[in-house]
Amino acid sequence: MSDWKSFPGSTELDSELSRHIAGQLARDIEQRGSASLAVSGGSTPKGLFRCLSHCELDWSKVSITLVDERWVDRDSPDSNEQLVRDALMQNHAAKAQFIALKTSHDTGEEGLVEARQRIAAMGKPFSTVVLGMGGDGHTASWFPQAQNLQELLDPAAGDEVAVTDPVTAPHQRITLTFPAVLDSREIIVHIVGEGKRAVLESARENGFPIAAVLEQDTTPVTVWWAP
Repeated sequence: MSDWKSFPGSTELDSELSRHIAGQLARDIEQRGSASLAVSGGSTPKGLFRCLSHCELDWSKVSITLVDERWVDRDSPDSNEQLVRDALMQNHAAKAQFIALKTSHDTGEEGLVEARQRIAAMGKPFSTVVLGMGGDGHTASWFPQAQNLQELLDPAAGDEVAVTDPVTAPHQRITLTFPAVLDSREIIVHIVGEGKRAVLESARENGFPIAAVLEQDTTPVTVWWAP
């Protein structure tokens, strides 16, 4: 199992993880002149985002993107971009640059070329990729029932970005692929709750999509968890 960092509550987890990520970003700014961060949506990272927004570093040299996005308008309550803009890109972090996965096209298929160009232009490897996880063991938009799941998880895939239909969840999705997530200095799996811990601990034996991240040995993975 990957390295675990456990905290008594989400407040302590969010505070410590925000300091860790800020340190990773500052290191890359010093070493490379810029830093890049890929984050996940959902309810779990809101507190982390707010803590991170107060961290002091040269945010003008940081590019932020999403691990995955629903193909919805930015003003939709289901938009991960809107969550990042409202919770993370505030305070000191307001100076960061946001790289959207969602384009102005009607469908993900139509916007895929542009989205791939945007991600390709970001500095790699990512300084940090922060993954969440659903109760079904999905991470990013690698859903167990998606017809193209094996393509999304193919380590030899040439594309960094793909479109998928989650089947068991609403909205078409656009997502980073497995090799794109691995193109990072580190991967953080950020989960909260005993239920999520149980799912993650059983991911390999149950063949959940997130097991692909846990089983690879090219990019360091750390699980940050609170009950």
